[in-house]
Amino acid sequence: MIKNILKIIAGLLIVAVVYIAYLILFPVSPKGEASFEADGISLQVEYHRPFKKDRLIFGEEKDGALVPYGKYWRTGANANTTFETNKDILFSSQKLAAGKYGLYTFPYENNWTIALTTKNDVFFAVYQPDPKTTVLKTSVETQELEPELEQFTIDFDQDSTGISLKLMWDKTFVSIPIN
Repeated sequence: MIKNILKIIAGLLIVAVVYIAYLILFPVSPKGEASFEADGISLQVEYHRPFKKDRLIFGEEKDGALVPYGKYWRTGANANTTFETNKDILFSSQKLAAGKYGLYTFPYENNWTIALTTKNDVFFAVYQPDPKTTVLKTSVETQELEPELEQFTIDFDQDSTGISLKLMWDKTFVSIPIN
């Protein structure tokens, strides 16, 4: 009797380990990276890229939005998104010291609040970071994205006005200036 129970427990344990390994090796929201290097500045973002899958992405919570307006969002999936700079920069016109930060957002219909925190190693990151660890908060206007983007994407862009960090998904994107 005890041998059978131990065999069942061992079998369940093996199934659990295999399942967890599968999720780590083949996540539903795969890992993504964006980087920028020029003139001695190195910028890096690490994040996970969820898919739209015919869901309402940004909107009202009562309508079933995946990312409700005004609510904390880890800005991706699985773990918190990180932003790293090798030099002091201006991030949306605010001073930011060189280092690695957790990046999270509060999306609204017409603007997003973008925040950087010293806590940059949170797996799952389902709860809003402690405000004491937030080093920068800024608001940026949303823009309409055409065509719609199925998978959440972060990228850097450079033009005559400088560098920008772009967060894009569904019909929405925001652009954060970096100097």
